[in-house]
Amino acid sequence: LYTSAVPRRILSWNVNGIRACVDKGFLDWLRRSKGDVVGLQEVDGGSFRSSRVNQVEYLAAQAKFPHYFQQLNRNLGHFAQHSNGLLSRLTPSHIEEHRLPGMLPGRGAIHVRYGEGPDALHIFVAHLALSHRGRVRQLNYLSDIIEPLRHVVVMGDLNCTPEQLHAHERFSTSLPLSPVKPLLSYPSWQPRRALDHILLSQTLEAADVRVLDHLFSDHLPIAVDLPLPAACLAAIQPSV
Repeated sequence: LYTSAVPRRILSWNVNGIRACVDKGFLDWLRRSKGDVVGLQEVDGGSFRSSRVNQVEYLAAQAKFPHYFQQLNRNLGHFAQHSNGLLSRLTPSHIEEHRLPGMLPGRGAIHVRYGEGPDALHIFVAHLALSHRGRVRQLNYLSDIIEPLRHVVVMGDLNCTPEQLHAHERFSTSLPLSPVKPLLSYPSWQPRRALDHILLSQTLEAADVRVLDHLFSDHLPIAVDLPLPAACLAAIQPSV
């Protein structure tokens, strides 16, 4: 049973650490996007490549997101601080960061929970490995966490196509991969590959799924308008 309340807008974007993330055009876009929860990949934590600006903190302040979280995955000191980021207008009940397994360190996932109990909403922001072997290990890891949860969103640059996700039996069992349709988001100037995803558990149904056409990065942002089941909305009500 779905609530008649206005759907929550979920956005995901690999911004590629670009300095344009903090320019006026990007901020104007972020404000107009009306995202309730925004997952960012390859944001910079405040190094040379971002002009010493912590992009997550800056974007939260400038776009008036009351809640934000930065996960530093690869710390190259003054040269680069590769991170995942979360911007949220809803109040998180709990945030946990996961270091994903792989041949090389530097991949991670943010797990944010809204609400309490079995009908809480769980959102994961992830950036997976380029190598097939690394992604398999990371999807196995995420599958173990997701499997017992009910209302789940997994979003991010997963560096694999819908077909590759479907081929991973454990992950597609723990999360039935709905919706997974080929949202071509990479490269942004001539999109040919669906590497960026917002995946939903069977208990959730998207009202709209789309790619947003903005050339600030080599990836295009993707968005889902998400009506919440009544039980889930009740569970997260203190967060709204």
